[in-house]
Amino acid sequence: MPVLVASDLDRTLIYSSAALALTMPDARAPRLLCVEVHEAKPLSYMTETAAQLLTDLGDTAVFVPTTTRTRKQYQRINLPGPPPTYAICANGGHLLVDGVTDTDWHSGVLARLADECAPLAEVHDHLLRSADPAWVRKHRIAEDLFTYLVVERELLPEDWVKELAVWAENRGWTVSLQGRKIYAVPKPLTKSAAVREIARRTGAERTLAAGDSLLDADLLLAADRGWRPGHGELADTGWTAPEISALPERGVLAGERIVREFLRAARQQD
Repeated sequence: MPVLVASDLDRTLIYSSAALALTMPDARAPRLLCVEVHEAKPLSYMTETAAQLLTDLGDTAVFVPTTTRTRKQYQRINLPGPPPTYAICANGGHLLVDGVTDTDWHSGVLARLADECAPLAEVHDHLLRSADPAWVRKHRIAEDLFTYLVVERELLPEDWVKELAVWAENRGWTVSLQGRKIYAVPKPLTKSAAVREIARRTGAERTLAAGDSLLDADLLLAADRGWRPGHGELADTGWTAPEISALPERGVLAGERIVREFLRAARQQD
């Protein structure tokens, strides 16, 4: 039976220049491969070693990029290796098959959101009313499914995110702070649900996963084995769970370690 490997992308497998965490002397820095270009500028990277490992992984397991990014944002990424048959975007709101949205899956997601949590408009309006324009740089609605703010972290009041999380919890939503972005996401909108559907379709009996943020916790808990890097929301809060390995590496070298662990575990299954 195939092994399914579901991995978050940003700050798990791929890294912006600000997130690389290259703390070693310049002469010992790893060679990097650009895997995303936006507006004619390089945006995201992985190490060349990680790129080769990911190519090997694509030949060994069912690799599924699993991201909170919108479809448009995801499609800017050019990962090494065979093109994934499946991908998960918008935190599970869109299941892509050969790059095309599965409309039946998306319709089912919309029905669950309508039944189980407060409307997007209510949450987005609350964000706009309660956030201070002094530290908000952008506000966005993603795929008509969730909302997020881009903020100046050094100006963000310490308790504001916690207060927002309590408000959202009572309405069936989750709040996650990732770098300069504050996400508000409906609780039923999960990566794990989409991963389970792909496992059903592929016949995979074992799932491996990795992620760095609160929005990845359900994905990690749903996997048979998982990894989190030494940075991000989960590391900052000391989040752990059975079968989840907390790696010491931070930045782009954590991404390399994660792909190495994926490949080793997938080959053990063989």
